[in-house]
Amino acid sequence: MKVGIEKLDSHEGLTVKALLDSGATGLFADRKFVKKHRFKMQKLDRPVNIRNIDGTKNSRDTIIHEIEVNIFLRDMWRG
Repeated sequence: MKVGIEKLDSHEGLTVKALLDSGATGLFADRKFVKKHRFKMQKLDRPVNIRNIDGTKNSRDTIIHEIEVNIFLRDMWRG
């Protein structure tokens, strides 16, 4: 689905494609996307390990940074 995101530091907005996962425990952004669009990354106090749906450790790195954005959903309930 398409969503709008806004950087909190500069108020720059982007429209992006997002995957809605009802089983996810958080919101995640691809590191290449974050760097390409020059989001301000803040280092986490403690890294977050990523687990797959079956409980095994994900083969990707742990999450060590966060970004702050506003997310806007439009026309979500239109039938």
